[in-house]
Formats: sequence, C-alpha cells, structure tokens
Amino acid sequence: MRLLIVGHGRMGRLVEQLAPDYGFEMAGILEIDSNADGSGVSAETCRGVDVAVDFSTAEATLATAPRLAAEGVNLVVGTTGWQDREAEIRKAIESAGVGAVVAANFSLGANLMSALAATMGRLLKDKDAYGAWIHEAHHKAKTDSPSGTALMLKRALEDAGYALPVDVASTRAGWVPGTHTVGFDGPAESLTLTHDVRDRATFAHGALEAARWVVGRKGWHTMRDVLGLGPGGN
Repeated sequence: MRLLIVGHGRMGRLVEQLAPDYGFEMAGILEIDSNADGSGVSAETCRGVDVAVDFSTAEATLATAPRLAAEGVNLVVGTTGWQDREAEIRKAIESAGVGAVVAANFSLGANLMSALAATMGRLLKDKDAYGAWIHEAHHKAKTDSPSGTALMLKRALEDAGYALPVDVASTRAGWVPGTHTVGFDGPAESLTLTHDVRDRATFAHGALEAARWVVGRKGWHTMRDVLGLGPGGN
C-alpha cells in the first residue's frame, strides 16, 4: 500500500518513520512549502496512493482533504481546530466515495477513556448532585484550546445523556504531550479518570492502524470504529 503524508512536523515524521512497520510504502510528503492552499494535490501526486495521513494544520486540512478525496485517496485526519466546518469535509468524503477515519486522538487509551466516560455519563446522568468537569494539558505550542480530545470527551458524556453543564479547562505549558482528566464531584466524594501520554508515537501507531483499516472502506469513520468500540463521541 502507498501512503501520502500531509504535514511533516513531529507527527508527520513519526508516521513516516513507522510506516514500513505497517506495510506502507511512502508515496510522498505534502508540507507547507509544497502545498499552499492545497496546491500540492494533483492527479500526479495522487497516482497510486491508497491513503493519506494528515497531521498538518486546520487551514491545510480544509484546503487539502477535499482535493485528496476528489482524487480517490482515502483519508486519516488527526488535525484538530477545523471541526466547526466538519459538514463540508463530510460532504467531500461522501461525494467522492472514499473512506475517512477522523479522530481528535488516535491512541488506544484515549479512545477507551471516551468509552468509559460515556459509561460514567450514562450512570450519573440522573444524579444532579454530581457535577462533571474536564481538564486537559498540552505543550505551549498547541494552538487550539480546548483540545479536540477534550471536546470528544465532553461529547461522549452528552451523547450518553448527561445533561448538566460540563466545565472544560485547558493548560498550555512546557512540553506536555497530552493529559486529559474527566471528573465527577459529589457532596462527599469525587471520581476521576485520567489519560497521560508519555510518547507521541502512540498517535502515529494509531493513525497507521487506521490507515491500514480504512483502505477499501467508504464513508466517515472514527477511531472507535477502527478499534471496534461501537458508537460514541469523537
């Protein structure tokens, strides 16, 4: 299988490094200098490409993803910050008849946490005395706040029927790869669930697993589909 990488920062380089372990041959890399406004996408650059993995920027994803889909390239998108325009990306995927895995977080742990958060929300949805909160911390260079994973966790609670307000807070400092905590606080006790990332390679491994999975599929999918966790927020 042939893989195209969109964005060549830390995540893009990790995906490139690990791609052979997942049976991929590199077809090319689109980065800021070669892909302004999606201009790097052409019939030539997409010839023989099975799937593209995108860890770029919100602006680059919005410009590049529809063009890749139109060229028949399946997509794995880990970029966040563009979700307010999700409808147009979904339309491009569906119109092109390709498959896409779109996730705020590709790690197994974060997606298991989302499933557990949904269970917590369902069990506590009628317990008005228990208030929910989410805190996330990332490195100082991360631009979107709150993180896409924090929004995924909030959506998991809401989709499970938890209707009370969910306070979401963010920290940007140092070099933190990513820490997310979901908590419920009651009159006499608290319950927390935390996921810590020690190595960004977990995201690259998950993205490549998703890339291998999406080839031959159509439509919009999440990492929960790849992992067989069933429906839930993403």
